[in-house]
Amino acid sequence: MQLDDRKMKILQAIIRNYLETGEPVGSRTISKYSDLNLSSATIRNEMSDLEELGFIVQPHTSAGRIPSDRGYRLYVDSMMAEKEKEVSEMREMLLEKEDRLEHLLKQVVKVLATNTEYATMITTPRYQKNKLKFIQLSRVDEQQLVAVIVVEGNIIRNNILDVSSEIDDETLLKLNILLNTNLNGLTVDEINLGMIASMKQQAGIHSCIIGEVLDAVAEAIKSDDDLEIYTSGANNIFKYPELSDHTRASQLITTLEEKKQLEELVARNTSEENGIHVYIGDETPIPAMKDCSVVTATYELEDGIQGTVGIIGPKRMDYEKVIHTLKSLMSELDAIYRKT
Repeated sequence: MQLDDRKMKILQAIIRNYLETGEPVGSRTISKYSDLNLSSATIRNEMSDLEELGFIVQPHTSAGRIPSDRGYRLYVDSMMAEKEKEVSEMREMLLEKEDRLEHLLKQVVKVLATNTEYATMITTPRYQKNKLKFIQLSRVDEQQLVAVIVVEGNIIRNNILDVSSEIDDETLLKLNILLNTNLNGLTVDEINLGMIASMKQQAGIHSCIIGEVLDAVAEAIKSDDDLEIYTSGANNIFKYPELSDHTRASQLITTLEEKKQLEELVARNTSEENGIHVYIGDETPIPAMKDCSVVTATYELEDGIQGTVGIIGPKRMDYEKVIHTLKSLMSELDAIYRKT
């Protein structure tokens, strides 16, 4: 059965207050919720209707009410449906955004290679100092839960958690509230041992679930599994005699095509302060580029959402032109991206 918006808000307020205090909830308590803007008399009438419908009950002779099993069920189903819709919308938005961004980055790296006549690379953005947006624990079956973890940048991770015994709806709800109340808006560095210990203590016999969720959160926030590197202009290498030796050129082109070693360059760029960095010869971390110069820059699309762009050429490259090109790109890429 579906309730009208007012009754649903009152039911939600009763359940949240009861979960926080463990005490029966009266109309005066509910009237203090600023988003309701209802008198105590109106709330009492609505609570009477909710009691008749079986969503709340009156324990003993107390004036307050507590949720019934039916009330918990409606609340949990409503909350899960809302979160699933939110996650679904985020996925759709993220996929659409990723498609546009992938096309844009591939175009950028090709234009760079054409304009500079060097080899070029660009990474998809990585999310620095990610903050957790929310966690949703849902039941898969009697022995498993799924933890949906959403962090800034709308990165979504699903983790299956094994449980030794079935967890009822009320416990699952309390675990969701415990996790979100304590963790939302935090980076992984802000989740300290004292906070973890307190959460595990509050979770009681389900403390192991808290531990597994925290491990999943750390993995989601720090994960670089989705890093992509696009390259272009590898054949430009043959324009420069000092790099066109068969062995040198072959190693360099293989490095650009396979891309795995380029992650070393990305990691080096990430660890330094934002800006433009020039690596000459042996300064580069990639063996195949010891006869090259590499100029990298960090571009930023939004606060904390950063990627790396690089230009690889001979040591006698036109540094002034390359640096000017990268500086222009960093500002233009941000402007173009916000229009897509």
